[in-house]
Order: sequence, then structure tokens, then C-alpha cells
Amino acid sequence: MTQDNSGTVQRNRQNVALLVGGWSVERQVSLDKGKAVYQALKDGGYNVNLIDVTKDIPSLIAALTPRPDVVFNNLYGRGGEDGEIQALLEMLEIPYTHSGVLASAVGMDKPLSKKVASSVGVPVAQSVELSVSDLLEKAPLDPPYVVKPTNEGSSVGVRIVLERDNRPASELGEWGSDTQIMVERYIPGRELTVAVLDGKAQAVTEIVSKAGFFDYDAKYKDDRTEYVLPAKIEENIYKTCLDYAERVYNAVGCSGLARCDFRYDDSQEGPDGLCFLEINTQPGLTAESIGPSQVVYNGMGFVELCSHLVETARCHDQKDQDQQCHGQKDSLNAKQPLAAEKA
Repeated sequence: MTQDNSGTVQRNRQNVALLVGGWSVERQVSLDKGKAVYQALKDGGYNVNLIDVTKDIPSLIAALTPRPDVVFNNLYGRGGEDGEIQALLEMLEIPYTHSGVLASAVGMDKPLSKKVASSVGVPVAQSVELSVSDLLEKAPLDPPYVVKPTNEGSSVGVRIVLERDNRPASELGEWGSDTQIMVERYIPGRELTVAVLDGKAQAVTEIVSKAGFFDYDAKYKDDRTEYVLPAKIEENIYKTCLDYAERVYNAVGCSGLARCDFRYDDSQEGPDGLCFLEINTQPGLTAESIGPSQVVYNGMGFVELCSHLVETARCHDQKDQDQQCHGQKDSLNAKQPLAAEKA
């Protein structure tokens, strides 16, 4: 974005294709939140082409012809934030918002993202990957534990099995027997979340769910859910949350806006009770949504945030390849004097 002498903001990009809908179980969430993004982009001075995405990929390609300056990806769940749409946009060479193909795929894969977090010193909950049929035979952990699909967003399908819970495991999810799931040690305590924009952690929000667990219904249907911003926790816990979120964001390779979720067992001493759960590479986008609300809390308006995401959108693979090529050239050039000395 640039600004002329009169103070008027001149957009470097004018034509934005806003993707909404999709074919995941979060289709309606995307349609609902897309209304706020659409209005923010219009208020920001962009020409917006609203595209309702389905599995008809040829129709999507036709809707993206002629090519827009940018695609604003407002899709959630499978197909929208797992790298699939991102890969298509890379092939079409259209810059798009949020994370690239690899980061999106890793972020959507809960077991893999936990391994990445652990590799950079961020504590994670003990977990085991298995199929539904394996869980029906024998639970790998003693309750309490959490059962969740390995690759769904918005807490879709998540169930908690408490001690003395007599419900059969088959009632804990509507998955096929071969579906891969993750059984994770339940961490008691408080739900904390941190938004990260361009690698910088924004704030810590505590989520207080009256339903007892911040599942899909608590997120989108229960208006009793409270969001405490900033979270009322000790300063060292607060700072550790920010640090952990930045570590995971950078290790996964995210871009734009993302959100890291944590559990905090406040019966433990200091940060020892803090535990990473998952990263969301495309958090909900309204001014009141958790991620954007933290950005707004720090002084950037919602319209400005959406404009910022447009202006910083890119095709990730090409830039990453260019950087890798430059790095290889620099490395070769650095070695040449040594080769000459040996000669």
C-alpha cells in the first residue's frame, strides 16, 4: 500500500477474489464469516469477486479467469486449509492469503504439527495415533483422554472420555472404522489461545466455555462462551504463551495470520503446566473472532487487517524456490575462493 500527497491510500492490488464455502463440514462457517471479510475488503477500496467454492474445480478455475490480483482464502477445513486449494493457486500462479501448501498441510495434521512443536522445545500432550477399529478394541490411554480426528479443524468431532465414562468408543465419533484418529492425554485447567501475525504473537485470550469444553458448538452456537482478552494469568505464563506460539508458527512455516491453542494446568508450577494443542493456519475472520480481535486489541482495525493480508499475499512455492536457489548460488560463490586457493 502507498499513500499520495493528499493522504489517500493507494492500493497496490485492486481485484480480489474472495473464496467462501468449500465442501468441508465447516462450509457454513466460511459462508457466514465471509460476509464480514467481503464488507471489510469493500470498505478497504478493493474490487471483490465473491466465489462460492465447491468440488467443481474447473468451475473455480473459470471463476478465477481472468486472473485476479489476489485470492483471499476464506475457506476452512479439508480442501480449504490443508494445502489443496493452496496447491491449485500455486499452479495458477495467483498470490493468496495465509500460509502456503506445506505449512497448511502440516498445520492441518494434528500429530505432525505436534511433532514440529516438540522439535522446537514446545511441550505437547502425550498422544497416540490409531484407527477407530483399534480404539474399539482397546483404548491406548487410561481416561481422561481426548479423541479427535487427525485432520479436521474447529474442534470438529472432538470428544472427551472422562474417568468412569461407560459410553462405548463407537459413540464418540461418526467416523469409519479405518479412520485415523488421535487419542490425547486430557490436560485439565484453562484454555488459552494466541494469534500470530507475520511471525509476531499478538496477545493471549482465555476461552471460558460454559459447556465445559471448547468444541464446535461452543465456538459457533453457544453465545455463553466468554473470551477474556488479555487473559488474566501470571506474566511469565503470558510471555511463555507468546514465545511458544511464535516458535510453532515459524517452525511450521506459516504466513499471514494463524492461531495457536494451548491448555494450561494451573495446578502446576509456572509454565510447567502449559501445553500446546494445535495450530490453526486460517483462523476465523470477523472483527470479533479470536485471532483478529487480538490484532484489533493491538491497534490495527479489521479493515486494515484484511487489507494487510491482501497486500502481503503471495505465491509461496516460487518465492521459497527462489530463496533456495539464491542460497545455493551464494554457497557456491563462497566456496570458489577456497577452491582457487587449493589450486
